[in-house]
Amino acid sequence: MPAIDVQNLTKFYGPARGIIDISFSVEQGEIMGFLGPNGSGKTTTMRMLTCFFPPTSGTARICGYDIHEDPIEVRRRIGYLPESVPLYRDMPVFSYLHFFAEVKGISRSKRKVKVDEAMERCGLTDVSHRLIGKLSKGFRQRVGIAQALLNDPEILILDEPTVGLDPKQIIDIRSLIKELGKTQTVILSTHILPEVSMTCDRVIIIHEGRLVAVDTPANLMKRLQQTPQVVIRAEGPQGEMQRALEKVEGVVSVELRMRHSGADCFQVAMQEDAPAVNGLARAICDGGWRLHEIRPADMSLEEIFIQLVTEEQGVTGA
Repeated sequence: MPAIDVQNLTKFYGPARGIIDISFSVEQGEIMGFLGPNGSGKTTTMRMLTCFFPPTSGTARICGYDIHEDPIEVRRRIGYLPESVPLYRDMPVFSYLHFFAEVKGISRSKRKVKVDEAMERCGLTDVSHRLIGKLSKGFRQRVGIAQALLNDPEILILDEPTVGLDPKQIIDIRSLIKELGKTQTVILSTHILPEVSMTCDRVIIIHEGRLVAVDTPANLMKRLQQTPQVVIRAEGPQGEMQRALEKVEGVVSVELRMRHSGADCFQVAMQEDAPAVNGLARAICDGGWRLHEIRPADMSLEEIFIQLVTEEQGVTGA
């Protein structure tokens, strides 16, 4: 049974679109990235999954519990970090987490243990007595995540967890999310492309309230890349090398991408199943030039996202 099972979820705010007919599932122990630009419907989806407000139609099951029929059971199994974390800046970290442990119904005898565990997991033990308002943004995000962990949730829902952080803080939060993913199912919404590729097992792409794709970045690349491509980096006369590569059997096109460390990088598109890789290497060696590297050319997540969104706009605009 999936940890999260979403079926035909739709939300309208009066005549305004929230999300339209979204369905997907998240397996137990998976880190799923929910990717889309601002205003695409990510937060709307997160709020329905956490029973913050009901959908217009459709439903979702969290750990087997329906968001309509069992909202209390759903909430018990979820830890939620909203985009704007509700922190009381004049409270020490320890007191704030104790307060939320009480709000979440954790018994008095277990509160200290649960608070200590959450602080340990989130790297907050050394700042436990500092006022939240005196912490950096990165540490305040950690406090928000620790709050979400207090009730030992089976599922963590994190809405834009690295927004507003500096590069070091982003790296720290990414590492924390990966660590949490070893024991919890995580769904992570973001509009930042590297966030997904560096953190998540699979990606959901949403655009203008509609689901565009659900898959691993690698599978999306295979689906979208119409011809096999390789990158070849070699040192020699640029024009001569390009012409030599273009003559190799099975080569469709050769595009100069950049020059790096004294060598030129070419992206070579080939016919399906064409045995061109050996021919490419031979063309460089036969020319007396130095071959630095030859490898498959992967689409970046950014390229995948742009292509999928462009295709979706073409469909909805037709």
